[in-house]
Amino acid sequence: QVQVVESGGGLVQPGGSLRLSCAASGTIASTYTMGWYRQAPGKQRELVATITRGGSTNYADSVKGRFTISRDNAKNTVYLQMNSLKPEDTAVYYCNADVATQKTPGVAYRYWGQGTQVTVSS
Repeated sequence: QVQVVESGGGLVQPGGSLRLSCAASGTIASTYTMGWYRQAPGKQRELVATITRGGSTNYADSVKGRFTISRDNAKNTVYLQMNSLKPEDTAVYYCNADVATQKTPGVAYRYWGQGTQVTVSS
């Protein structure tokens, strides 16, 4: 069993910063690509950023230059540093992790967290 838990959301003024964290736990053999997605009210969930186990990153155009994704493989944790936040960044932010468990070490499944609210408003 694998759990993915996000933390760090909240209310911030435009131009401010927040740092989100996401930890995968359980009977983990290895964690592969981890990522952040977001969903604003009335919109579809969209990619924010992903990072491979080796550290290769991918960002949505809307957050390039403002957000930075990083990870700690030893802790099965991924971070999202968000700077210069805008009202349009307001959304529920979801983390996912591609995880191979100790029971099935050769197969990775994608696990999602429950989400954390980020609100950018003055």
